[in-house]
Amino acid sequence: MHVILGSDHGGFQLKEKIKSWLLNEGHEVVDVGATSLTPDDDYVDYAKAAVKEAVSKEDRIVLFCRNGFGMMIAANRFVGVRCGLAFGEEAVVKGRTDDDINCLSVPADYVDEVLVQRMIKIFLTEKFADGENYKRRVMKLDNLL
Repeated sequence: MHVILGSDHGGFQLKEKIKSWLLNEGHEVVDVGATSLTPDDDYVDYAKAAVKEAVSKEDRIVLFCRNGFGMMIAANRFVGVRCGLAFGEEAVVKGRTDDDINCLSVPADYVDEVLVQRMIKIFLTEKFADGENYKRRVMKLDNLL
């Protein structure tokens, strides 16, 4: 699967670990940055770069920052992006099945590498429930603007 990664300084170290793991798992990974630990960088720039890199509906975006909220807010400003906060496995399952999230924001200060790996596995494999009520809600989200 095509996985796009982005992080600011707060998520940089975790992103680097997860990037290596994803590559070892056989995924195609595009890293839009940060490419080095830069304390004054801004999460908004990396969220934007990651969203712009996504070209197909099958692409998945994983963003990293300290608390996850900034990246999530920035990503959700773009049409067609449904970004959820990765705080637990069951939440990621529901985000995929009920809301068809295509972007995951990881709060690097609050999760460990093993949990992130488990959540990303779910994010990459779980299917949208595809029920009429879920389709209707996603369509409404896509037509808000």
